Amino acid sequence: MQIEKHTKILITLMIASFLTPFCGSSLNLSMPDIGRAFQVGTSELSWVVEIFLMTCAIFTVPMGQLGNRIGKQKVFFMGTVLFSISSFLVYFVMTIQWLMVLRCIQGIASAMLFATGTAIVALVYPPERRGWAMGMVVSVVYIGLAIGPVIGGFLNYRFGWQSIFYFIGALGAIASIMTILFMKQDWVNREQGYLGSVSIFLYAASLIAGLYGLSEIVTTWWGKYLLALGIVFTALFVLHEAKVPKPLLPVRIFLENKTFSFSSLAAMLNYSATFAVGFLLSLYLQMIMGYDSETAGWFLLVQSIVMALLSPTMGALSDRYGSAVLASSGMGVIAVGLLVVWQSMNMGSMLLIVLGLVVVGIGFSMFSAPNNNAIMSSVPPAYFGMASSVISTVRLLGQVLSMAIVASILSRTTNAATSSMDPATLLPNIQYALLVFMAFCIIGIIPSMIRNK
Repeated sequence: MQIEKHTKILITLMIASFLTPFCGSSLNLSMPDIGRAFQVGTSELSWVVEIFLMTCAIFTVPMGQLGNRIGKQKVFFMGTVLFSISSFLVYFVMTIQWLMVLRCIQGIASAMLFATGTAIVALVYPPERRGWAMGMVVSVVYIGLAIGPVIGGFLNYRFGWQSIFYFIGALGAIASIMTILFMKQDWVNREQGYLGSVSIFLYAASLIAGLYGLSEIVTTWWGKYLLALGIVFTALFVLHEAKVPKPLLPVRIFLENKTFSFSSLAAMLNYSATFAVGFLLSLYLQMIMGYDSETAGWFLLVQSIVMALLSPTMGALSDRYGSAVLASSGMGVIAVGLLVVWQSMNMGSMLLIVLGLVVVGIGFSMFSAPNNNAIMSSVPPAYFGMASSVISTVRLLGQVLSMAIVASILSRTTNAATSSMDPATLLPNIQYALLVFMAFCIIGIIPSMIRNK
């Protein structure tokens, strides 16, 4: 049977979309072993995740504009190649600092994929099929999240944490080959491809100062000043982008398009509330409950399976009934699931934890694909590249914020002699973080509901 051209492109995008979530969810299970290998605590381990996300957030919008200028296919292909090479380079890593450098390179590669993938889906598929196609991409993201803990836990337990990177490198190579074979069109849009040096500087400075300051606000005296500097740079960036004829990020669309702006805000709050949950549960299952990484991976499997199974259906429903009710209800369902997980830790019940993860998975599938569909459907095709970058950027900002919150909370200790990895300190910190994430979900219902009013 002949496979249609757009189906081959979709499969290629799905394989590439699998890489980053798989990398994140599989590495979560290896964090205790990485900590022991490099003799570092929870704060440094959180930075292994956070520095990847921060780098990706910084480069996503510029890479989206580069895709407009030289072609989305070229940027996407470079991303698959760089992701593959950087993953194999883990063989030479000897310190936690070099591991963070490697994670920065992976962040740049992921930015190339994030900035172009959703736009290519929107360009290839017509509006009546776009929600389904995005649901398929979101579904494979969740498949990556689903099998990441199982495969990552197995690889980490049997062959060491470096083997996870080798596995990712092989997948990246496959995605590179498929891009050459099936993705022939460049999708150039030079009218939207602007890379101004002042815009890039202000954008990067606002993210670096703001996000790094937020991460260090609890543990250092200068964190609050760096955060304030980030806010100043953000204001300067917005003012600059509103005035220039060809902005890096057309900020006016946030003021003129309420559906676009509120959907983006809801996405950021959603990822802020959910991304670090896998990291927290990895620590809980291994450091407190005493499971090995292979066993812990099976427990973390359930949420992502639910998300993978339901996302295409939820995306198709958003094509028919709209996104507001589905996405808003999803945020509320996630909050209920997090509450169940929080309570299960008080009771030490693994059955309740699994139930809570099922509820979180249902809620996330109700939110993600419909919300992405709302964002892409609210702008004309000329802005698909920009909208794709915004979806990725707000997701990454939410993920960085999620990890920054966790880094700040996990750094709290009752006294200087107590380790952040000590169960007596770790458990209340994990539960406190879950309460903060519940609050984010509840707040996120508001912009999700009023986006079309």
